[in-house]
Amino acid sequence: MLIEKIIRKLKRDPDYKWESNYTARDLTTVTSRRMLQLIRGIFLRPFLKKSSGILFIGTRVKISHAYQLSTGKNTILEDNVYINALSENGITLGDHVSIARDSILICTGVIAQKGTGITIGNGTGINARAYLSGQGGIRIGNEVIIGPDVKIFSENHNYADLSRTIKAQGVTREGVLIGDNCWIGAGVTVLDGVVIGNGCVIAAGSVVSKSIPENSVAAGIPAKIIKSRIE
Repeated sequence: MLIEKIIRKLKRDPDYKWESNYTARDLTTVTSRRMLQLIRGIFLRPFLKKSSGILFIGTRVKISHAYQLSTGKNTILEDNVYINALSENGITLGDHVSIARDSILICTGVIAQKGTGITIGNGTGINARAYLSGQGGIRIGNEVIIGPDVKIFSENHNYADLSRTIKAQGVTREGVLIGDNCWIGAGVTVLDGVVIGNGCVIAAGSVVSKSIPENSVAAGIPAKIIKSRIE
């Protein structure tokens, strides 16, 4: 199939398979939508810090401080995505990264405290309504699956001093690191200071408050290791 060959070339993946049977109407609708996204991407490219390839941009996508956003090859930003790249390091998206509709990537909250930034590796997919808060820095590896409604926070509010409001006590920032080839299930929350090793699976709805060693399967609130993928 022609579309399968085109996608193989774009992804540079000779093993890519178009596994479902679509009608001519299905393919026409999909192709038309992608063409419109491609046109929007052409208009956006000059405003970015760097863009290495094709951009597919959905409707009502908003990017603040686009001069700090770098994209790789074949980037997809679906409808209603909001990106605020204001930070020390900006936002860097690798090759073949997709960010689904209604997702938010933000690097600086309070303007007086400039954030660190967000890096997302090659082949990683961010599903719908994800919230990535990169104030303390978020690094996501290659070929990672981020499920819908996932929230990642990279700073914490201080609250120990009872004589002052929590808002006045500032924040601590350690950052979050998610390794390669991980699956972060739907509705997972990842808190500041967490390192999730390569090859981990985090069950849907979990709250990850402590680091998880590589090739582990973790679940619960707070998330605990329930088994190893090696075993």
